[in-house]
Amino acid sequence: MLPSDWTAHRRDDGELVGWIRPAGQEWVAVDLLGREASAPVDWLEAEAALEARGIGWLADIWMLERKDAAPLRVRMVEVTPDHVVVQTDDFGAIDAPVERFELEWPAPATLRPRRDGDPDGRVIFPPGDNSRN
Repeated sequence: MLPSDWTAHRRDDGELVGWIRPAGQEWVAVDLLGREASAPVDWLEAEAALEARGIGWLADIWMLERKDAAPLRVRMVEVTPDHVVVQTDDFGAIDAPVERFELEWPAPATLRPRRDGDPDGRVIFPPGDNSRN
């Protein structure tokens, strides 16, 4: 549930890009995952931070950290102030089996953008792995 003092911020086409919340005499931009997108700034700077971020980043590859396993490569399925749903990346195949995960909102830190060195999901045997022999 969104706090009552958060203000929705929408693009010119009406698409929600986040919220602006009070921080003392200043304002903080909050993205669609419920994460801060700016430091405390004036209202116009908070709006600019959300405008600059947009929503395209939601379509990127994300990683879901797990306790005793390698991180999973996932894609966003649904993002609302009620929950975040991600699923394992299907690489565009309509018949690929996927696993879905419902996460709390704001999204936990275990959901993060992909970094260099993360498993890419397409390599069955990573370089240096001798299990093929």
